[in-house]
Amino acid sequence: MKYVSTRGQAPALTFDQAMMTGLARDGGLYLPETIPTFTADEIAALSGLPYGEVARRVVAPFVGDSFSDAELRQAIDKAYGHFGHVARAPLVQLDAGHHLLELFHGPTLAFKDFAMQLIGQLFQIALARTGERITIIGATSGDTGSAAIEAFKGLSNVDVFILYPNGRVSEVQRRQMSTPAEANVHALAIDGHFDDAQARLKDFFNDHAFRDEVGLAGVNSINWARVLAQVVYYFTAAVSLGAPQREIDFTVPTGNFGDIFAGSIAKAMGLPIGRLVIATNQNDILHRALLSGEYRTGTVEPSISPSMDIQVSSNFERALYLAYGGDAAAIRQLMEELKTGGFTISQGALQHLREIYVSGRASEDETTAMIRTIRAETGEIICPHTAVAVKVARENLRDGVPMVSLSTAHPAKFPDAVENALGIRPPLPPHMADLFERAERITRVPNDVEHIKALIRERRSNA
Repeated sequence: MKYVSTRGQAPALTFDQAMMTGLARDGGLYLPETIPTFTADEIAALSGLPYGEVARRVVAPFVGDSFSDAELRQAIDKAYGHFGHVARAPLVQLDAGHHLLELFHGPTLAFKDFAMQLIGQLFQIALARTGERITIIGATSGDTGSAAIEAFKGLSNVDVFILYPNGRVSEVQRRQMSTPAEANVHALAIDGHFDDAQARLKDFFNDHAFRDEVGLAGVNSINWARVLAQVVYYFTAAVSLGAPQREIDFTVPTGNFGDIFAGSIAKAMGLPIGRLVIATNQNDILHRALLSGEYRTGTVEPSISPSMDIQVSSNFERALYLAYGGDAAAIRQLMEELKTGGFTISQGALQHLREIYVSGRASEDETTAMIRTIRAETGEIICPHTAVAVKVARENLRDGVPMVSLSTAHPAKFPDAVENALGIRPPLPPHMADLFERAERITRVPNDVEHIKALIRERRSNA
């Protein structure tokens, strides 16, 4: 199995090379040359299997010879062995045709744990082979950072630097990043919004001298392994609801496009997914792009669903690459145009995207109202990102087709938004109950590439 860059000017890599590389050296994102497919019988055979075994069967064809079957099993068992629910990603019914897929039972209470815990285990296996020391730099709108820190903290051969937008994550999200005491992790509060943090991350990767100097590795959703790990729960959810004998729809609260793109990979593998519904908050660039064919960035507006406060959705590049039939030159041109504000999607590519995705948006008031509605109707307390998904999902329900809304974070990660909606403050689970008593370590940094590089060099050399 080989992986190619969406921009066509970087060498093809094996799975482990693509995982350790993150962003391709031409600035593109890696994708498999071909997407493995499952037969209906192979999908049906997943029914009733433990989550870890489904993960092994779904992930293995993409891994090739990079990891042995024994290594992959070991990594999966360790990754998911300490999740707080035996099903790992349980379904909860909201009404007759609508379910929540709870993805917040991992150690940091967000869907990012499914990918980050597995990547952490695979990184350790790969690094043990080479004896290398690497520097992980991540940009986060809230949840990726804490999941990365949880996966890599305390490792002797890894330094972790996480950039997050100062003042634009929830207090729980910030404390999850700033309270770990391990010396190899560093929470960097950047002056700006998430798109600034993500832009600096890409600057670091595109500076090849710096990249090689510090042994840079990336764990953002630009990393293909992140996307691959998220493909698994589409299979477990769909099979639980009757796949492959019936079609299933999914609605995904969407910011950087990695989670919903994983759904498109599951669909391409043969899973009978009908609609993949993009749910956006007031930062609705993806919704506008699907409606109009114009991808035009604007101002990032802070919201009560901060993990979706994004205008430059990195993984959309992967979707565009497939929509343009693998035309890397066309993708390079679009990404150049994006630097000056945006681009127009060709009619053929737009038609391809619309055959896979539909979209909707939820305002702040609609998000708060949906938190109240779900509590009143079901007794469930949902986070604001999940509320965005549920609101948009209800607008896209189809008779006879189950809808699954991805519940991407525990409500306790966003207590202010939940308290504003319901008048109650959701408690943190026991393993995190003392979070607000732990000491924080934060370094505030300007939105300046050279300043952050100097800090990384200093902290890394003192590790």
